[in-house]
Amino acid sequence: MKPLLFKIAKTNEEAVRILQEDYPYFYDKWHYHVETQIMVIVEGEGTYFIGDAIGHFKAGDIFILGSNLPHFFRSEQQYYQGLSTLHSKNISVLFALESMGERMLDLPEFFAVRKLLERSKRGLMLEGDMRKKMFDAAHVMAGKEGLERIIYLFDQLHSLSISNELRALSHVNFEPGPLPSDTKKINGVIRFIMENFSKEITVSDAANVANLSIQAFCRYFKLHTRKTFSQFLNEIRIGHACKLLIEDGYSKKEIAFQSGYDNISYFNRQFKQITSLTPSEYARAHRINHNQAS
Repeated sequence: MKPLLFKIAKTNEEAVRILQEDYPYFYDKWHYHVETQIMVIVEGEGTYFIGDAIGHFKAGDIFILGSNLPHFFRSEQQYYQGLSTLHSKNISVLFALESMGERMLDLPEFFAVRKLLERSKRGLMLEGDMRKKMFDAAHVMAGKEGLERIIYLFDQLHSLSISNELRALSHVNFEPGPLPSDTKKINGVIRFIMENFSKEITVSDAANVANLSIQAFCRYFKLHTRKTFSQFLNEIRIGHACKLLIEDGYSKKEIAFQSGYDNISYFNRQFKQITSLTPSEYARAHRINHNQAS
């Protein structure tokens, strides 16, 4: 996609900025910024789009979003309802170490941190004990100011740089090239998909939203998302199915139907292709992980 450049407002005194946001839903426009962002989900759930990665997020999840990495977080549909009392809260730590000194990252002491920042340009998701540690650390950092905050950030970056509990998300590095008209168009298509994926959607429907012919839309969509329309739609649907499998109480047929599939065999094939597991294997693996974490 061609994302919108998002400029982080900050004062000259802030080398490290903390944003504590509490809104009905997360900022859901495809964008990027030069600052590296550590984003801690405090409350809320939905679907993340990070580079070419799509997945489900929930409270407690933590992401490291590298400089100029396109991303956005789309809250579940119920968060957009007019009378909803749901909240979407996050703590974000934003910083650009390069602005603290051109040669700093060339120092031997910053070698591991420099590698971490390079890896973060594909998007990283924290796992295991590191996720709990950083969740607590973000709250502590929010209470610090000035030099204390910078020193504390360096300490956390050091811990992250030597951790093996970071999972890369995007398969490729994205080169941002913002065009506001393109951003508005692709965001409109994504919004249409997110609001209608449980129904029958055709490429013609999506092309109409973008006001393009089917042939032009297919080229446009692949260029901007690096996925075909059907790949993108299936990943959204299977991501929703994963969420329902975790919640329990649904039969496989109900999950398939609520995720936009009326053919169980096709649902099973797509699920295995995207997750490398069958729905039953996925649910079982989640139960095992959940019990181990308890």
